Parts: sequence; structure tokens; C-alpha cells
Amino acid sequence: MTKEEILNEFNKFCKNTLMETLEMKFVDVDKEAGMVKMTMPVNSRVHQPMGLLHGGASAALAESLGSASSLLYADPKEYAVLGIEISCNHLRSKRDGVITGTANIIHKGRSTHLWEIVIRDEEERIISHCKLTNMIVPHKK
Repeated sequence: MTKEEILNEFNKFCKNTLMETLEMKFVDVDKEAGMVKMTMPVNSRVHQPMGLLHGGASAALAESLGSASSLLYADPKEYAVLGIEISCNHLRSKRDGVITGTANIIHKGRSTHLWEIVIRDEEERIISHCKLTNMIVPHKK
């Protein structure tokens, strides 16, 4: 598959999900490097009461991005990707604009994948640093 075909397939996954509700969009992929990027606008829909980006929204971006990224290496017709642990350090606040999550694979095993997800603002400042462990499970036949 070409880069554009992968991005189109990944963006189809967003339909009728939290990812669509929060306007997340896959914007870049490099299968050989094990890298996927996704954006999300920061606005009142993802704010906490003080008008700042909610840490849960950042975690949702990280989990959505990291889980889908495992589909680069696990055929969704044969396997389910299940996030089993996520850890996020929220380092900077944000009120508006767009954030971009970049997922890089750290470990690509047969049954687990470990992803590092760094979420940055438009000026490349780190907003959150996350890690996600996915379990790769064959569908029951």
C-alpha cells in the first residue's frame, strides 16, 4: 500500500468514533520507520473547566494513534489490537490551535507492541509524552 492509501484506510477508522468527534486526523505515515502522525484541534470540545487542553483528550489522541499504528504490522482481518497500558506525562498546557501526535514503534513483537507517542504544538514544543503497550490478539475462529 502507498502512504496515501494507508492514510485513507486509517482515516476511515475514525468514522463514527471518538476520533471523529474530536476531529482527529491521520496526516503522515512511514511504515519502514514505524512512524505515524495524527492531528487534533484544541478548542472548547477538548478543554477542562479552566479552558486548557484536558489531559484525557491528550491521552485519547495518544491511544487512538498508537492503537491504529499497530495495524501497520497486524492485519485487522486476522488480529485485534488491544491497548493494555498507557502512560502520559502532560508537560505543557494549551488553549487553542492544533496538536500533532507522533507515534514511533519501540518494540514490535508477535503479541505486543510498544509505542512512544510525543504530542507537540505548532511550535514543536512538547505538550505530552506518552507510551502505549498494545496486545496483538488473533480473532477467534
